[in-house]
Amino acid sequence: MGEQPVAAILAEHGLKANDLVKASAIPMTHKMVKRACKGRKLTGNTMRIVRDALNAALSSNYTLSALFNYKP
Repeated sequence: MGEQPVAAILAEHGLKANDLVKASAIPMTHKMVKRACKGRKLTGNTMRIVRDALNAALSSNYTLSALFNYKP
């Protein structure tokens, strides 16, 4: 799928995969974040976990469509 908008958002705010893993209320892995940024096909549940962790880390309200350019 190519690099996703979530990768640009992480870079813009200076966040690393570890920051999302720490911010997540649900157990997640660094591999999940890496796959999300690279554009690997993710399940809807994984996409929501990444979105929720990013929103928690930045105190923001990003939607799935703002972070990914494909549907689960």
